[in-house]
Amino acid sequence: MTFPRFFRALALFGALAALSMPGCGKKDDPKDGGPSPQGDTIKIGAYLSLTGPTATFGQTTQDGILLAVKERNAKGGVNGKKIEIKIYDNKGETKETGTVVTRLITQDKVVAVLGEVASTQSLAAAPVCQQYGVPMISPSSTNPQVTQVGPMISRVCFIDPDQGYAGAKFAIDHLQAKKAAILYDQKQAYSTGLAENFKEWFQKLGGEIVTEQAYSSGATDYGAQLTNIRDKAPDVVYIPGYYTEVGTIAKQARARGVTVPLLGGDGWESPKLFEIGGDAIEGCYYTNHYAPEDKRPESVAYLDAYRKEYGAESSALAALGYDAANLLFDAMERADSLKGKDLAAAIAATKGFKGVTGEITMDENRNAKKPMVVIQVENGKDKYVSTINPPTE
Repeated sequence: MTFPRFFRALALFGALAALSMPGCGKKDDPKDGGPSPQGDTIKIGAYLSLTGPTATFGQTTQDGILLAVKERNAKGGVNGKKIEIKIYDNKGETKETGTVVTRLITQDKVVAVLGEVASTQSLAAAPVCQQYGVPMISPSSTNPQVTQVGPMISRVCFIDPDQGYAGAKFAIDHLQAKKAAILYDQKQAYSTGLAENFKEWFQKLGGEIVTEQAYSSGATDYGAQLTNIRDKAPDVVYIPGYYTEVGTIAKQARARGVTVPLLGGDGWESPKLFEIGGDAIEGCYYTNHYAPEDKRPESVAYLDAYRKEYGAESSALAALGYDAANLLFDAMERADSLKGKDLAAAIAATKGFKGVTGEITMDENRNAKKPMVVIQVENGKDKYVSTINPPTE
C-alpha cells in the first residue's frame, strides 16, 4: 500500500530529531540493546495522550495497562521481580511524544515502552525506540508503517489494510452499498492510510468511490465537503477519523441532507462520540478490535476484573492496553534476557497468546493477525453487529 510521502518522511524526521534531544548525547550502545533491569524491579514505560483532543484514548488505554501491571505484581511480577511503570502524557502532540519517549529511555532507563494509540504519535516514537534498541509495543496504532520502522517495534492490534477491508466488505455485503464517499483527516496518518485502504478494497469488491473529501484536524466547519458528498448521492459515507471530529461531522451531515449510513474505523470508539454527535450518530457503524459480547474465558475474566477495579465497562482501547502489557510480560518470561534485542526477539516470536481482544500471533512484520468486529451505535450505546476475518489474499 502506498502512503503519502509526508508519513514516510515522518519516521526519518523522528529519528533525526531524537539525536538533538536532551539526553541523547550519551546513550546505551545500540548493539547492547538498551538498559538492563536493576534491583528487585523491572522498569517499563508508557506514553499516552492523557490530555488534549484524544484524551479518552490515552486515559482508557492507561486503565488497561495499569490493571495488567497490578495483576502481574499480585502474582509475583516477572521472574520474581515486580513491575514498575512510568507513564508520561504526550498531550497528543508529536513533539512532546519524542521528548517523553527519549526521557523514558535515557533517564528512567525502561527496558520496554508501551504506546501509542494514534499512529502519528507512534510514528514519532518508533524511531527513538529503534535507535536506542528498546522494544516498543503499540496497543492500537493501525498504520502499517509503525512496525516498518524496525525490529524493535511491534503491535497487538490489526492493521489498516485489514480494517479497510472489513469496512469495505461490511458496506458492500451488509449495507448493500454500490457507491461510497470518503471524508478523511489529511493531517493524520491513521486517517489517510485507512481511507486509502477502504478505497482500494471497496473498488476491488466491486464498489465505486464517487468522491474523496479532506479536512484537517481541529476543523469545525465541514459544509463544503458535505455538500459535495450529498450531491454525489453515495450509498454510504466512510469517515476514518477520530471521535472528536466525527460527532460534529455527523451532525452537520444530517443538517445538510446526508441521510445514508456513516461508517468509520476504531478511531470512533469513545463514550464522547454520542455526547458530541447525539441523534446524528444513531444507527452508524464502525469497525473495532473487540466487543464485550465475546464469551471467551479471557474476555469474561478481564471484564469482571475491569468492572471491579474501575466500576465501569471496558472499552476496546483499554482491552488492547491490557493485552499489550500482558504480552510484554509473557515475552519477558520467554526471553533469554531483558536486553533489548533478546526481548524484542521474544515479542516477535509470540504465537497463540490468548489475549482479551483475540488470540495473538505475530506475523513476519510483528503485526497481530486477528478478526475485527463491526459495532453499531444504538440508543446511544455500542451494539455488536458482526465479526469479519482479515482478507486471505
